[in-house]
Amino acid sequence: MQNTDRYMIDEMEGYSPNIGRLLSMMEYTRMTTVEAAANLSKEELDYRVDDQGNSIGCLLYHMSCVEEVYQIITFDGRGPNEKEMDRLHLGLNLGEDAHQQIRGNELAYYTDRLHAVREVSFKRFKEKEDDWLDEVSPFGPDHLANNYFRWFHVFEDELNHRGQIRIIRKHLERNQINP
Repeated sequence: MQNTDRYMIDEMEGYSPNIGRLLSMMEYTRMTTVEAAANLSKEELDYRVDDQGNSIGCLLYHMSCVEEVYQIITFDGRGPNEKEMDRLHLGLNLGEDAHQQIRGNELAYYTDRLHAVREVSFKRFKEKEDDWLDEVSPFGPDHLANNYFRWFHVFEDELNHRGQIRIIRKHLERNQINP
């Protein structure tokens, strides 16, 4: 049976209307991210094009860290503390250190992490009403942003990295890379 709701951005039961629509967009984005990484082996998840850049595994890990940091910023109304940054730093910044430390994991490691972080987001969004999306606070040293933009940015970042995942995967397939 075909999923007829796949392309529907709509309200979600248990959430105010605009928050439900936002979550609907986030869930579509997540579904397509998971599809882009489906059935990859540990070696494929660790592969980097020309041994440079990020691996698919690092990008998936990064997505969960970005969402987690925005939970702290928006739901808790503060920046991450030192303990939280120690835990999230590697995934937020990526680079060579991340590649060396975020590797050797099965796909389930990354998808379980993504799912666990998303569960927290959904739980916390239940506590909010639509007017919360319009609340404005500083965004970096020179800008302001509302919570709507911040959460748009969470899945905008994921969409960008999903594109990278697709490119890396095509490179693997086109070159029949056996890492």
